[in-house]
Amino acid sequence: MSLLDALTTIFKHKIAIVVIFVTVVAAVTTFTLFQDPTFEAKASLLVKMFKEDSSRPGMAPEDNSMPRIVSQDEVMNAEIQILTGRELAGKVLQTLKPEVMYPGIASGAETQAELMEQAVQAFGDSLQVQGVRKSNVVAISFQHSDPQVAAKAVNLLIEYFKEKHLAVHSDPQSSFIGSQLAAFESKLRESEKALQEYHQKSKVFSIEEQRTLLLRQRTELDSMYKLAITNVQENQKKINSLKSQMKYIADNKDRYTQTERDRIIIEAKSKLLDLQLKEQELKTKYTDNNRLVADTRRELEIVSKFLKDQEEIIVGKVKTGNPVYQSMETDLFRAEADLRSQAAKAAALRAQLSQLDEQIAALNRSESKIQDLKRAITINEKNYLAYVERHEYAQISDVMNRLKLSNISVIEDAVVPVKPVKPNKLLNLLIGLVVGTVSGLGYAYVNEKLAETFLNPESLEKYLGVPVLVTIPFKKE
Repeated sequence: MSLLDALTTIFKHKIAIVVIFVTVVAAVTTFTLFQDPTFEAKASLLVKMFKEDSSRPGMAPEDNSMPRIVSQDEVMNAEIQILTGRELAGKVLQTLKPEVMYPGIASGAETQAELMEQAVQAFGDSLQVQGVRKSNVVAISFQHSDPQVAAKAVNLLIEYFKEKHLAVHSDPQSSFIGSQLAAFESKLRESEKALQEYHQKSKVFSIEEQRTLLLRQRTELDSMYKLAITNVQENQKKINSLKSQMKYIADNKDRYTQTERDRIIIEAKSKLLDLQLKEQELKTKYTDNNRLVADTRRELEIVSKFLKDQEEIIVGKVKTGNPVYQSMETDLFRAEADLRSQAAKAAALRAQLSQLDEQIAALNRSESKIQDLKRAITINEKNYLAYVERHEYAQISDVMNRLKLSNISVIEDAVVPVKPVKPNKLLNLLIGLVVGTVSGLGYAYVNEKLAETFLNPESLEKYLGVPVLVTIPFKKE
C-alpha cells in the first residue's frame, strides 16, 4: 500500500478512527482514575557471614572426608526461603488481622481457615524478596493499598524473621560437640602414645640416620667379606700347590744320594734277582707244588718285604732330611692355619651381613608402620582442631542465642511510602494514546481489506489487467 492509499484510507474512515481512539483513551483514563492506589514499602537486610554459617565449613565429617564448604549464595538462598515462608506471612497476618489487610477476601471467605489461606496467598503475591547481586544484602518490598499497612507488614516480617532465624540456626549442640571434642582428643592422645610405644619397641627413632648408618656398616662389612673370600681362595690355591710340590719331592727317590744308600739294600736287590732267576729255573723242572719251588717263593717274599721296608726308610729320610721339603711343609702349615682363620672370618662376616640385611628389612617395615601411625595422628589432629573451632563457635552461638543476638542487621527499615507505585497515570495515558491510535488505524486497514471496492483507477487496472478509459467522480445528492 502506497502512502497515497494509506492517506486515502485514513481520510475515508476518519470518523471511525476518531471514535475508536477517543473510546480507548477514555476507557484507559477512566480505569486509571478509578483504580485504587497501591503503595510499596521497602527495607533491606545485611546477612553477616561470621556466626552459624561460617562455623559450618570447619566442621569435620565423620568419614574423615573433605568438609563441605557452604557458599554465600547458598546462605542467601536459605535466608530468602525463610523470609518468603508461609509461617512468617501467617504471623504478620495474625498480627495485622487478615480481614483488615484484605477486606475483599474476608467478604468472600466462608471460614477463618479459608480466609487465612487466601490472605497468605495474597500476601505472598504482594511480597518480593531478592538478594542483591554480589553482596550479602537482601532487599524486601511489599505492596498494599494502605501505605501504613505496607510499612507495618514489612517491619513485622523482619522482626519475625529475626526470631525465626535464631530458632533455625540456634544449634544447642555445644554439649554434643564437647563430647565429640573429648573423643577426638582421646583418639589423638592414643595415636601419639601408640607411635611413642612403637618407637620404644622397635628402637627406631630416626629412620634416615639409622638407615644411613646400617647401609654404611653393610658396605664396610661387604668389602671385608669379599676380601676374606679372596684370601680363602688364594690360600686354597697355595695349599694345593704346596701339596703337589711336596708329593713330587716325596715320590722322587733320586733325591736320595748314592753315598746315602745302604749296602744292605743293594745286596737285597741282588739276592732278590738271584731268587727270581732260581724260581724260573725250578719252574722248568718242577711243578708249582714242589717243595723247592715253594721254599724259593717264601724267600722271594721275605726279601721283597725287606727291600720295601728299606725303601720306605729311604723315602722317610728324603722327607726329613730335605730342607726344601721341610720349608714347604712349614709353609703348608701356615697356609692351612691362615685358610682356617680367613674361612672363620668370612663366615662371621656373612652372618653379620645377614643380620644387617634383617635389620634393614625390619627398618623398612618399621618405616611403613610409623608412616601409618603418623597419618593417624594427622587425621586425628585435624579432626580435633576442627572440633575445637566448632566448639568455640557453638559456645559463642549459645551465648548469642541466650542474648537474642543475630547476624542479621537491618540496613534500612520500611517507612510509610508517600507516593503510590500503582497506577502510573502518565504511563497509562501514554499507553491509552498508543493503543487508541493503533486500534483506530488497525480498524481502518482491516475494514478496507475486507471491503469489495477500489480506492483508485490504478488498483482497478492492476486487478482487471485492462486499462481504465473513463472515470466518473462520485457525488452525493
